[in-house]
Amino acid sequence: MYSINCKGNLVDLSSPKVMGILNITPNSFFDGGKYSSEKEIIKHVEKMLLEDATFIDIGAYSSKPGAKPISEKEELERILPIIKTLVKTFPKIIISIDTFRSEVAKQCVLNGAAIINDISAGSLDKNMFRTIAELQVPYIIMHMQGIPVNMQLNPTYDNVVQELLFYFSNKIAQLRKLGVNDIITDVGFGFGKSLSHNYQLLKHLELFKNLEVPSLVGISRKSMLYKPLEINPESALNATTSANTIALLNGANILRVHDVKEAKECIKIVNLLKENS
Repeated sequence: MYSINCKGNLVDLSSPKVMGILNITPNSFFDGGKYSSEKEIIKHVEKMLLEDATFIDIGAYSSKPGAKPISEKEELERILPIIKTLVKTFPKIIISIDTFRSEVAKQCVLNGAAIINDISAGSLDKNMFRTIAELQVPYIIMHMQGIPVNMQLNPTYDNVVQELLFYFSNKIAQLRKLGVNDIITDVGFGFGKSLSHNYQLLKHLELFKNLEVPSLVGISRKSMLYKPLEINPESALNATTSANTIALLNGANILRVHDVKEAKECIKIVNLLKENS
């Protein structure tokens, strides 16, 4: 089964793990602006770690549909002090950085981050793949049609599952050629996909095991869950739990979530189901 090397710490993914989300952007779709002070950030991260999050994913650049870009300088100014504070406060923390910029990735790893989570899978920065190869950190490659500003305008596919399998096969081959060892896929729910595309991917998630790399699912409180139910993101925890359970049954190795405790409970129940099948 899979394990990933996070700065010398081998993390076994034979039982799925939870990645807790820390958004330090003022405009994220669910918790934007909620964690703006150092005290609030430390308190939130401590809660996620106590609830047994294996990874903490930090994003300083909002990628919600229609989000406006920020400069590399601003992204670094937002994120580096937070990494330094968290590494000092929680020495054993495994930090993932949500960025598509190679220089941001490099500076964050040099300051204590262990994983890079790239929504563009190298498509928005031609230097990213080589940078990951040099850093030798686990690399999460997500699929996104278009860019955040326009990705939800009119996403179209002939066969979304087949196209994503082909996309990831090519990306993995490029990364292997450069010597990247730990690659994780993320189909990118809500990133250039219609409601139908999202549910086709969730239904057929098990096919992505054919890529022979771990898969991450980031479905927490997304519009594919709350819009059909005619609720808001704040009310979408139950729907998130349902979707996470389906994802686990279909082979997800990492759940990227806002609600760590509930995701851990999903994993425990699914593990019991598999142990007693």
